[in-house]
Amino acid sequence: MRKKLYKWHSYGALIAMLPLFIISLTGSILVFKVELDTLLMPEKMMVASNSPVTRLPLDTLMAKVKIAYPNHEIGSWEIFDDKQRTDTAYLIKHQSNTWSKLYLNQYTGELLSKPVGLSDDLTDWLLDLHFKLLLDTNGMFLGAIVSLLLLFLGISGLILYRKFWLNFFTLRFSQAGRIFFSDLHKIVGISSSPVILILAFTGAYWNIAEVVHEVSEHIIEEPYLINKTLYDQSLSIQQLHDSNKNYIKDFEATYLLMPYEPEMNITFYGKVASANPLNSDYSSTITYDKKSGKMLHAQDVRSANALHVTIDSFRKLHFGHFAGLTSQLIWCFLGLSPLILAFSGLYLYRYRNRNKKIFSKLTYRKVISSN
Repeated sequence: MRKKLYKWHSYGALIAMLPLFIISLTGSILVFKVELDTLLMPEKMMVASNSPVTRLPLDTLMAKVKIAYPNHEIGSWEIFDDKQRTDTAYLIKHQSNTWSKLYLNQYTGELLSKPVGLSDDLTDWLLDLHFKLLLDTNGMFLGAIVSLLLLFLGISGLILYRKFWLNFFTLRFSQAGRIFFSDLHKIVGISSSPVILILAFTGAYWNIAEVVHEVSEHIIEEPYLINKTLYDQSLSIQQLHDSNKNYIKDFEATYLLMPYEPEMNITFYGKVASANPLNSDYSSTITYDKKSGKMLHAQDVRSANALHVTIDSFRKLHFGHFAGLTSQLIWCFLGLSPLILAFSGLYLYRYRNRNKKIFSKLTYRKVISSN
């Protein structure tokens, strides 16, 4: 059974090697996505130092966007109030499923960019490459398979090296290449296995969930093409925002999802004061009726069930955003481990196959000579 598992481990690694190379490299970079965006696009990402200290009402900001781009509807909105990072509005073009985004200063109302595609900026393109391999739904499906293969490789590697502690810190530089790469493969694989298993499981969950959503929303059902505002425009989005704390104590809205399909309502996602470091910035939600503004549902992560809390934690766990710079650096470094494992594993696979061929030739010659 151990030999069979080793063979499956080797074949799984060979099948997943190229996409894993791409996913690992882009994932390690994307750990610092916000920092890279700020460095590359400071004029879009950073609030001007001379800006007022109070946010403009959401109604005012949304009206400015609608006046500038009347043939678009606002699908969602990233909300920031830290005097540093700008807001981001996500738009949908009428009679299409084309989304775009623009940056704006939430303190002055100045639009800082024109609408650009969701993969036009460098890090957004890297995110598309990481998540979909630039292949849309087919890429999400392939990414799910690769994530499951990575999960299998992590588990099977732990089984194959279940007695790793015996020679865990042994790295024999002076020995033959096979021995050195075997030691390297074992050390890197065991050291990174907790992070790799987390990345594989959370990545597989997201990809599978997105594939199911895409199939149900855009293949089984005909996609809805928006051409008008779907909520009562007499509603004040800012008043809804201000009423959030009436339903969830110390709720701080971070994301606004507007109705862009007939069955959708207005939902605020946000964060709350919590002792759990894995609660994300979108862990709690409050939903309002798009016609009356009546509060329909409030979900406080602090009183949510275990399934909700677990799935929400995937956001921080996948990119290491739960212990500041320390966890980001660890995730960035260990996220590259599949590259080392692929190189060392490929060397061991080739060495093993070469020895098999040599052994087969020697056996064949012995049989011939004996006859």
